[in-house]
Amino acid sequence: MHILTHAEATERTGLIEVRGYEVELDLTTGPETFASSSTIRFAARPDSSTFVEIDAPRVRSARLNRRELDLATALDGDRIAVGGLAADNELTVVADCAYSHSGEGLHRFVDPADDEAYTYTQLFLYEAHRVFACFDQPDLKAPWTLRVTAPTAWTVLSNAAGRPVAPGRWAFDATPPVATYFAALAAGPYHSVTAVHDGIALGLHCRRSLAPFLEADELFDITRRSFDFYHALFGVRYPWGPYDQVFVPEFNAGAMENPGCVTFRDELVFRSRVTDDRRERRALIVAHELSHMWFGDLVTMRWWDDLWLNESFATWASVLAEAEATRWTESWTTFAVSEKLWALRQDQLPSTHPISADIRDLEDVEVNFDGITYAKGAAVLKQLVAWVGRDAFLQGVRAYFTEHAWGNTSLADLFTHLERTSGRDLSTWGEQWLQTAGVNTLTPHVAVDEDGAYTSVAIAQTADESHPTFRSHRIAIGLYDRTAADDGEPKLVRRDRIELDVTGEHTEVPQLSGIEQPDLLLLNDDDLTFAKIRLDERSRQTLVSDIGTLADPLPRALCWTASTDMLRDAELPTREYVELVLSGVERETDMSVVQTVLASAKNAIDRYADPADRLLLSSRWSSALHRMARDAEAGSDQQLAFTRAWAGSVASAEHIEELRALLNTTDGGDVLPGLAVDTDLRWTLLHRLVIVGAAGDGAIDDELERDNTATGRRQAAYARAARPSAEAKATAWAQAVESDELPNALLSATCSGFAHPEQRELVRPYVPLYLDAVPRVWAARTNESAQTIVVRLFPRILADMETAETVRSWLETAELPDAARRLVVEGLADIDRAVRAQACDREAGAHESIPSLP
Repeated sequence: MHILTHAEATERTGLIEVRGYEVELDLTTGPETFASSSTIRFAARPDSSTFVEIDAPRVRSARLNRRELDLATALDGDRIAVGGLAADNELTVVADCAYSHSGEGLHRFVDPADDEAYTYTQLFLYEAHRVFACFDQPDLKAPWTLRVTAPTAWTVLSNAAGRPVAPGRWAFDATPPVATYFAALAAGPYHSVTAVHDGIALGLHCRRSLAPFLEADELFDITRRSFDFYHALFGVRYPWGPYDQVFVPEFNAGAMENPGCVTFRDELVFRSRVTDDRRERRALIVAHELSHMWFGDLVTMRWWDDLWLNESFATWASVLAEAEATRWTESWTTFAVSEKLWALRQDQLPSTHPISADIRDLEDVEVNFDGITYAKGAAVLKQLVAWVGRDAFLQGVRAYFTEHAWGNTSLADLFTHLERTSGRDLSTWGEQWLQTAGVNTLTPHVAVDEDGAYTSVAIAQTADESHPTFRSHRIAIGLYDRTAADDGEPKLVRRDRIELDVTGEHTEVPQLSGIEQPDLLLLNDDDLTFAKIRLDERSRQTLVSDIGTLADPLPRALCWTASTDMLRDAELPTREYVELVLSGVERETDMSVVQTVLASAKNAIDRYADPADRLLLSSRWSSALHRMARDAEAGSDQQLAFTRAWAGSVASAEHIEELRALLNTTDGGDVLPGLAVDTDLRWTLLHRLVIVGAAGDGAIDDELERDNTATGRRQAAYARAARPSAEAKATAWAQAVESDELPNALLSATCSGFAHPEQRELVRPYVPLYLDAVPRVWAARTNESAQTIVVRLFPRILADMETAETVRSWLETAELPDAARRLVVEGLADIDRAVRAQACDREAGAHESIPSLP
């Protein structure tokens, strides 16, 4: 199949103007294919030639301006050549299109709970022509009108208001102009809940088997609050018709911002108890997708090089909405410890790239759609808002929406309005932050006199030699002291705060001369810039012993982020990081922070610890978590979080028996009183028993019989692949790599279970098999399936020099597309980083200094 290039898209835009699509789909033709008819009306330069895309097992006919095209010559893979165009044209293409099981195009799923079938579209970024013939690029926006034939018991949803016009026949209003990748269809026996807010019809939809868990009140509340917030923030009313939110199975992303018909992965319909950070994350996704109705849908990027702006703007706006319009008022704390940590990791990989990247073709989009697109871009936008001022920023955005409604733009169009409203020249800022890659590190250099007062403080800015850009940063510096709170408990409280600009390699801070040295000197307090921060030695010691006593959540999050980044950079030994987590996580009140640092510490033990000490450190970690789970308030989020972390790490016989005992309770019994042992937690407990060889096929089968649902099947697939035997690994490998029959959700679960970090030696023989498989998997599988296999089966769990050198040597001669090569290079960088961290841990003498078990 063809890969659309920027040059081709630009040429086609210069030749044609699409005026509308009329699409008819018949979903009653069988479980493998559906009938598709697309009539396109478009203007063109007379006598010009171009192509239209259609990816289908069988194209039945193509008629251009009342003449049949000879498909034997006109059809080339997924393109139909159309030539001799008139000023006004009508093209009708009829095809039998294939359902997908990889979450691309029109995905079809049969629910094992009741054997009901569900379908939905996911057309980002170049998948619309798997459903109907179209000019599949973002700047050829046009209205589309949809007609659908479906089983009579089904609900059918799309971007516009629709209605049944006959048994099994649905008709939808014409939409305003939309990009092809936003065309949406969801059809099946969905359970629906409806409401109206501010004149807008709202709908929530999920599979019938998930209906008891939908939590419509909470979801509608978040939606209403977000609508009200954005109406006030953007000054433009919601520009579409009804607003449906559809929770769909086997979805590859978190959600997709189809205008008026947003699709979400249905794991966001919680069927078991979750900690509040999961609810916060769900609320953020709801707000994120709604903000796209303006930025991305109403105004769409001209080409994919500005995709970052869509996603970064939505990320920034959704965090702002959550902080100012919902109960999650500390969402910027979550942003600092999750999104920004993701961005920092991505920006230090060999594959890093500028936020605003040059996108030559659609493969480049895949290469550049990552944590920089979302998280770094959002962090930088936050800086821009602070720099130009929130009022000026929003005035510019409102003018931008007004001028470019229903059209396509580039970054320059937005900057024109922001410069006009703020009076600032954004060219230098854009060059520094958007057109260069890499992240700076800000480090304090302090000198103190004999009385404990600063004689000098300076901030050094460094940059990686491969991306030697020094940027201008507006930062705050916080001075924190240990003090006793009213309840007698020690606290780290901010004594003072100063704000300044950091430029170049060296910035003096004269405001601090003569000031008594604090216990903690925190650069980038209040999280004003995007940079790595480091600590002076006194502050580092304070952090390890007292991070949990910081009174406010945002500085705690900044310290957690800094320490995790230092761990990854081999500047903080794994033992010291684990002690930091154990000393502070129990007192952490922000559940997003709790979950993030627990996961980081477990990853550090598995991959960054000196292998000679890994067993002892794991034992200390597991025992400490067990104590925390027992000491936590019964039924609390902390109890659940510590239990999940403990269950994911136990190896001793005593704790294994406690896991067995928990499986025989619903309320934790004597092991962890007050713990709700529900369906999802049962799978967590069983997974651990399987991984350590204390449970096998029979237990997996029994649990699947209890939970024969889509989620249960994913959990069982993971468990079977995670069995600690060569036979289990061979079976999982064959299912994932040698066969393409697994749907995307089961493929992902199987790959994850195969590559369990505690089963290194079982995976080691597959390194050459993996390297041999990468080129053929990339050539033969769909994009989503290929990425799943290449990323999840990469042997990063081995984390040793031997594996790194094997992969490095292979890369020297392997012939790979850029996107596939990038994923392997990123995996190799993870191994190299782990090897450096292990050396740091050895040099720190970790095996001599791990504390005794509590």
